[in-house]
Amino acid sequence: MSARRITRTRLFAATTVALAALSLTACEGDELTGSPAPDSANSATADVNNAQPAGSAKGDTGKSGSNSSNGSAGNDNASGSGSGADAATGTGADERSDGSDGSDADVPGECSASDVRITAANAPRPINHLLLTATNTGSKTCALPQYPAARFGEAQSVPPVAESSKPQSLTTLAPGESGYAGVRLSSGDGSGENGYETNTLTIPFEDGSIATVKLPAGGVYVDTALTVTYWQTDASNALEY
Repeated sequence: MSARRITRTRLFAATTVALAALSLTACEGDELTGSPAPDSANSATADVNNAQPAGSAKGDTGKSGSNSSNGSAGNDNASGSGSGADAATGTGADERSDGSDGSDADVPGECSASDVRITAANAPRPINHLLLTATNTGSKTCALPQYPAARFGEAQSVPPVAESSKPQSLTTLAPGESGYAGVRLSSGDGSGENGYETNTLTIPFEDGSIATVKLPAGGVYVDTALTVTYWQTDASNALEY
C-alpha cells in the first residue's frame, strides 16, 4: 500500500469519528436543555390554533357592538316616531280642547233673561224717548239680541228698528258690563196715531226667555211713531236716533 493511500484512509476515518462525536454532542445537548424538535414545535403551534374558536373574541365583540348599535338606532327611531305621533295627536287635541285659534269656545253664547237685568229711564233729550240699559248679571260673557223686540202693554207687533243705528257687530257683555238701546215712544209734533198709555214692557230673548222691564212711574205714552235702536255699547249712541 502506498503512502498516499494510507493517508487518505486515515483522513476518512478521522472525519467519520469527528462527525459521530458532533452528533452525540448534539443529542446530549437536546436531552439536557429539553428543546423540542422542530416537528414538535410546529405540532404544538397547530394545536393551539385548532383550539381557538372559529369566531375570535375581537371578531365577536365587533359583531356584538354592531348589533347593539343597530338596535339602539332602531329603538331611537321607534322612540322618535312615537314622540312625533304624540306631538301630532296629543298637542293638536289639547289646542282644540282649549278653544284656542278661533274655536267655538271663543264665541260668546246668547244672553238670556236670567243673565241680564234691563231697566228703563226717561231720557232728558230728545223728548218722548226711553233709554234701556241691559246689564250682564251672570258669570259669562254673552251676546245681546240685535235689538230689543219691545212689547208695550198688549201690543201685538214688534216696533220697527232704526236701521241707521245698526253697529258693525252684536253687542257682547262681559259680566258686569252694560249695553244700551233707545226707544222713541211717540212723535213730538202729535203726528202719531193710535196712541195709548201703558205701565208694562216685556222684552224677549233669542232662547225664548222674556225679561219684564219696570217702566218709569206713571207709565209711558206710545203711538205709531214707536221705534227702537239696535243695542249699543255707548248710551249716547243709543239716543242719537
